[in-house]
Amino acid sequence: MNSGNVPVLQVTGKTLPEAWEKSVLLLWEKGVEIHTEYDREGDPASRDATMVMTVEEPFAEPRIHRAFPAGLEELEVYRLEVVDGVHDHWIDPDAGKWTYTYHKRLFDYEMEGARFDQIALAVDRLAASPITRRAQAITWNVALDAPTDDPPCLQRLWFRLLENTPGSKHYTLNMNTHWRSRDAYKAAFMNIFALTDLAKSVAAQIAEKIGSPVDVGRYTDISDSYHIYGSYFEDFKGFLNLIKNRSFEERTWHSSYAEPMFEEGRARVEKEKSEG
Repeated sequence: MNSGNVPVLQVTGKTLPEAWEKSVLLLWEKGVEIHTEYDREGDPASRDATMVMTVEEPFAEPRIHRAFPAGLEELEVYRLEVVDGVHDHWIDPDAGKWTYTYHKRLFDYEMEGARFDQIALAVDRLAASPITRRAQAITWNVALDAPTDDPPCLQRLWFRLLENTPGSKHYTLNMNTHWRSRDAYKAAFMNIFALTDLAKSVAAQIAEKIGSPVDVGRYTDISDSYHIYGSYFEDFKGFLNLIKNRSFEERTWHSSYAEPMFEEGRARVEKEKSEG
């Protein structure tokens, strides 16, 4: 029976697939049952919780979980959407198409007739003051998002630099992401894969500006509503069976394995460009 309180759950893993897998299993075990606005008649209630997930070494291998429900080609295309904005031109709400992309909101945020590259602003602030706590980027646009049925799940990125040893001028970039709502099984892995790559880009830009090395440090992911939808519980049993019947090595891939499929994803995006 629900207590009236949404549980707050926390997991830590060295690698991305380890942390994501732990978060999904803990959610399944301890999440509260609650229906959603998307349920169809007869759907079971979702499992839901507030989740705090930390990946200690975002680029340690293995970096890919075999059970994320999409193909490797799609994973690379999604990374390109978030980091490079390859599908920003698909935004056209008047035509019933996308209302936003994360890249557009982060790199080309529009407000009162002005436009802001929030990532560039964060890089500049961190380069000017490596101890700053003000380096962040938001997605929420009150005028556009409050009335829509499809508001962004990602709300905010926050960056912080820390010297590896005091006085070394060799920094590590820590990043937090904050989410309003999150499909734990079908979206979270791809989200984290792309956003940690964005952190890598931010670290490289800061390093170039300050002339000192900047490593990518831990990634922390905070979701207000981290959920598994009741509508796909039957499909989710496949994930649970994979965990039960295969070793961690057998349910993950190294990035090198995925590279040929990633190349296919990049080729697909280039073909889209050439075809207009």
